Amino acid sequence: MLGAGLIKIRGDQCWRDLTCMDFHYETQPVPNPMAYFLHHSPWWVHRFETLSNHFLELVVPFFVFLGRRMCVLHGALQILFQVVLIVSGNLSFLNWLTIVPSVACFDDATLGFLFPSGPGSLKDQVLKMQKEGAREARPTLNYGCMMRQAANLALGVLVAWLSIPVVLNLLSPKQVMNSSFNPLRIVNTYGAFGSITKERTEVLLQGTASPNASAPDAVWEDYEFKCKPGDLRRRPCLISPYHHRLDWLMWFAAFQTYEHNEWVIHLAGRLLANDAEVLSLLALNPFADRAPPRWVRGEHYRYKFSRPGGLHAADGKWWIRKRIGPYFPPLSLRDLRGYFRSREWPYPEPE
Repeated sequence: MLGAGLIKIRGDQCWRDLTCMDFHYETQPVPNPMAYFLHHSPWWVHRFETLSNHFLELVVPFFVFLGRRMCVLHGALQILFQVVLIVSGNLSFLNWLTIVPSVACFDDATLGFLFPSGPGSLKDQVLKMQKEGAREARPTLNYGCMMRQAANLALGVLVAWLSIPVVLNLLSPKQVMNSSFNPLRIVNTYGAFGSITKERTEVLLQGTASPNASAPDAVWEDYEFKCKPGDLRRRPCLISPYHHRLDWLMWFAAFQTYEHNEWVIHLAGRLLANDAEVLSLLALNPFADRAPPRWVRGEHYRYKFSRPGGLHAADGKWWIRKRIGPYFPPLSLRDLRGYFRSREWPYPEPE
């Protein structure tokens, strides 16, 4: 949490201007339905959200060292924070995993109200076990016990040693995020959303059965992904903690070029062959039960949420979009033969 907070303060100016949440809900990797409504919150709500984020990531982590009550407060605030993030976006299993260590902040006294009291209850049984254990003489150290203690100490020293570069990275003005400093990756550094994209761009993959890709009468049909925005009338998905990795990668590809993401061309080649394995990752194949497309192209669009109560929303559209231009030109399987061979990729055969 501290790493995530520091990378924000040192990163995008909007985190210091308290304006990042003006954009986050719309431009996050895979928005969900709640993100649509949260995006249209008043400006002062977004300022409060950004300030709260800084407090929860930069201040609250230190509560764990300030005694029992502050440690319990730390756990409650962190879990609440993660629940809010789960509700407001599809960040896969990340937030669910972050909840797990926070549970350790709650001791037996804190969680006792969850269990019934009275004779024969679980609390009563645990109390009896504790009293019996207290009456017994403390066992003498044996060889096995000493070996276990030595192993615990060695592990603690190892983790402390491996944590040195992680701590130095947190203190560095040139902090890196999501990196590892040793081959075993036992201790790592983390950070998220150090920079926020201010507009959402999407790559739409389209195919046509026309023999001439440049013909004015060529009909281009859209492939639909399982979760990422495409069809303007399709409601944003809700999949957390599940993760559609291809949709997530398409988000990264959209604010770069296909030269930086050669796998997109590989994907296009597999679509040209109606590859069943790749098509299973998509929600809609416009060429199902038909011959494969003769051409596939990538189109680049700018997407924005429609305004609740506006004309687009009244027409059932969650999104509005404007074409930016081509992402990659129309390609046929024949065009890609040399490209696949130069990268030693298996050439896809039409199914």
